[in-house]
Amino acid sequence: MESMTNIKRGLADFVEDLPKVELHLHIEGTLEPELLIALARRNGVDIPYKTIAAARTAYQFEDLQSFLKVYYLGASVLREEQDFYELTLAYMARCKAQQIRHTELFFDPQTHLANGVPLAAVMGGINAALRDAERDWHISSALILCFERDRDPEPAVALLERACALGGIAGIGLDSAELGNPPEKFQEVFKVAKSMGLHRVAHAGEEGPPAYIWQALDVLDVERIDHGVRCLEDPALVRRLVDDRIPLTVCPFSNVALKVFSQLSEHNLGRLLKAGLSVTINSDDPAYFGGYLSENLIGTLSSLDLTAQDALLLERNAVAAAFCTDQRKQSLLRDLDQYGVSQQNL
Repeated sequence: MESMTNIKRGLADFVEDLPKVELHLHIEGTLEPELLIALARRNGVDIPYKTIAAARTAYQFEDLQSFLKVYYLGASVLREEQDFYELTLAYMARCKAQQIRHTELFFDPQTHLANGVPLAAVMGGINAALRDAERDWHISSALILCFERDRDPEPAVALLERACALGGIAGIGLDSAELGNPPEKFQEVFKVAKSMGLHRVAHAGEEGPPAYIWQALDVLDVERIDHGVRCLEDPALVRRLVDDRIPLTVCPFSNVALKVFSQLSEHNLGRLLKAGLSVTINSDDPAYFGGYLSENLIGTLSSLDLTAQDALLLERNAVAAAFCTDQRKQSLLRDLDQYGVSQQNL
């Protein structure tokens, strides 16, 4: 009988070469300590970490709020268009290495504007890197502007209009500190975004209650729920998500790092799948949470005794939920099907 170690090694090999799609990735959350230190020095930004080792030590968190403090400190070193280009291209190189064929990136313009960085510099650097990655590595992408839910919603519409004038925005999202900041605060900007033909997503049901998921669906009219792991507390909500095929962009390593679950083996992703939900796995802020998409997939599948077929299902769910053309989706699905056939013995 094949040993469990060999089975898990085989699953890891399967996932490494599996064509992938990522739908929940904060580009600022890909800031590795090496680039953090380099940019701080280049831009003359004073940060409390003087070495790479010190920065890595700081990447330990008790909850979402403790993470956000470090996250926003890290974002403060991003000052020039070139910084955003280098950050984004480094992530896209990871995508190439991990067989990620399509990715959808969040960015937080309000953080950078508060640091005195022009919106054109932020978006110019990110979009240039995305164009280069598509040209050189054939990785498609979509850029999603996130509003920080713990900020005043009043300026949101004006910011959205400025960003759209610059071009390259596929949709809007809602992120940052969830507790005490219900989605309904941002109803107006989501209404405007829909009228502009933009896609809409929102973080909900990570630390916040199932009621926040309901609000994201009914008030913001979102197409995807980011995180959403607390939906299982409300059977009626689960039925709604299943019936409407609303995808959940789940981030297991993030959930463990921020103490939503105490360890990966206790994550509810397996139960989400069994409930018939359209679940995807993503890396969220991988530089801070210890792994990119492949690591999240391998770690979660192994910890929950899931299989290669589950991995294929998760990626098919991601393709279906992606904000790309039908032609691109068909191409991504063909790649998945061909890979699945080639690996049938696993």
